[in-house]
Amino acid sequence: MGPSSDPMAADQGPDRDHGPVGAEATPAKGDQLTKSQAARRERVIRAAIELAAAGGYDAVQMRDVAAHGQVALGTIYRYFTSKDHLLAAAQVEWVTDLERRVAQRPPRGDTTALRMVEILHRATRAMEREPALTAALVTAMSSPDSGVAHCQREMGVVMGRIQALAFPDDFDQITERRIIDALEFIWFSSLLAWANGWVAIGDAGERLASAAHLLLDQYD
Repeated sequence: MGPSSDPMAADQGPDRDHGPVGAEATPAKGDQLTKSQAARRERVIRAAIELAAAGGYDAVQMRDVAAHGQVALGTIYRYFTSKDHLLAAAQVEWVTDLERRVAQRPPRGDTTALRMVEILHRATRAMEREPALTAALVTAMSSPDSGVAHCQREMGVVMGRIQALAFPDDFDQITERRIIDALEFIWFSSLLAWANGWVAIGDAGERLASAAHLLLDQYD
């Protein structure tokens, strides 16, 4: 069988697996999909997660994702512009799942700082359990890809809702938003440092806790 007869045989693009050269992909958003399309998109994300968990960023090759998710290679590019966009979407799913779990078991603590530290520690511990996957997701989220930028905004919105659970109802909304924005930047930079081997995961957690206390202790 020649290469052209297999829709999954020819992987397009360089290392970061962008779509075919010259193609103007406009991937469908998750809330614009039919039930069957959403199911295919979810299979693709699940396949990417499993490959990344097993072998890290480099293990996620689009033709392997297609085979693992049982879809044609071209189908992936209907939903994602590149490998980084796909992995960034997986990160959004992960943080959305974290939101569900935190809502089911809200943070406990006598102060806003302690509640925030618990939230950040739970997020960090969840990622620590899958180091290869986490490194792949963080690498993808640092890409300048336009699809990744959209996922970054989505993740920021979800993380903002999660962190808001640490604040009392009467906390000043503008100050709350500024603190959440600052902690999101510190959280991501700590993960980036860990993923690149600059710090241990325990050190990243301590940096997050220190930042939370520095920003919030004054209000309790």
